[in-house]
Amino acid sequence: MSSSKLNVLEAVMLILTIVVTHTILCLPRNILVLTKSATVINLIYISIIAILIGYFIYCLLKKFPGSDIIDISEFLGGKILKTIIGTIFIVYFIISSSILLRNFCESLKIIYYSTTNIIFIILLFIVTLCIANRLDFSATLKTNTLIVPLVLASMIFLFFANMNKFVPQRMFPLFGDGLFQTFGLGLTNLASFGGIAYLYFLPPLLKEPKYMKKVILLAVGISAIYLILCVSTLLFMFSFFIEANEITPLYNATRYIEFGNFFQRLESIFLLIWILSFACYLSIVSKFSMRIFQKLTNIENKKALIDIFGLLIFGISIFPKNYAISENFETKIYPYLVLGIVFALSISILILANLSKKKKNNPRKENKYA
Repeated sequence: MSSSKLNVLEAVMLILTIVVTHTILCLPRNILVLTKSATVINLIYISIIAILIGYFIYCLLKKFPGSDIIDISEFLGGKILKTIIGTIFIVYFIISSSILLRNFCESLKIIYYSTTNIIFIILLFIVTLCIANRLDFSATLKTNTLIVPLVLASMIFLFFANMNKFVPQRMFPLFGDGLFQTFGLGLTNLASFGGIAYLYFLPPLLKEPKYMKKVILLAVGISAIYLILCVSTLLFMFSFFIEANEITPLYNATRYIEFGNFFQRLESIFLLIWILSFACYLSIVSKFSMRIFQKLTNIENKKALIDIFGLLIFGISIFPKNYAISENFETKIYPYLVLGIVFALSISILILANLSKKKKNNPRKENKYA
């Protein structure tokens, strides 16, 4: 992976993959449950904060050109801190992707494969993951760069194709359950921008590091527009989604699209695009996890890790006894992992590293009379 460098488009699509994949499942519903009719205003507010945080991260990272957060952790606290931070990110990436895989496969089972054992559906993704990881990382990047725009286009199409079924009055009262719920507790919706986690690993991977700021602003900005479109579609179409525990609510929105007698039941096309996007997501997550593990252990041959990480994802994904347990992780635990690891912990590491570097570069002048 280290030999593969990303251009601006590939880097932006990589970040968007994380947001897109979580949005396909229950993310829009989770946002609606918290902020209800004020969701659109909340997302605009959250998006502005996310863009500011992204720019702040860029300002912190540019003091360490060519270094990712693992390298910066080693600078700050030596190999011990490097190992701790690296391990935290590996655990975070693997667990979150494994539970998301379980939830996605549960959705596929309910929609199309009701008589199939969930283990076999998960295994199909694991086999695909292991095959994809044996290819060069550039192959995954190129595939992802083709698939993610299709997902984005499908959501734009979904929004405009259903506009005749929108009830704009559902965004009233404008501030939902109150200002504190919208702008205070609503800050937890910042977890929707979980793709920011991968920004910390981009500097060594970019072909042209000078475009790092452009990558961050584009990725966060497009993510914001995408989230607003997805949530607005559900809010204006299905008021019951605010309270109902529906699986893949966006899939339900696709079933309402009709263009005469020749273009009906287009949801299968949407689902195919989402499956391809999910496969790319799994490959990217596992490759980043393997890259971190290689940095921590100095293992040069990644082929030995491919099957190990594939089995690890498989084992964690089948660990929950039922969908209710895995869905509970996605709705009640994952957002706080993002807020704690991606924002609080990682930004603290970068701030402390910048202060430490500044202190080393500007030592106190000794008193010449001492």
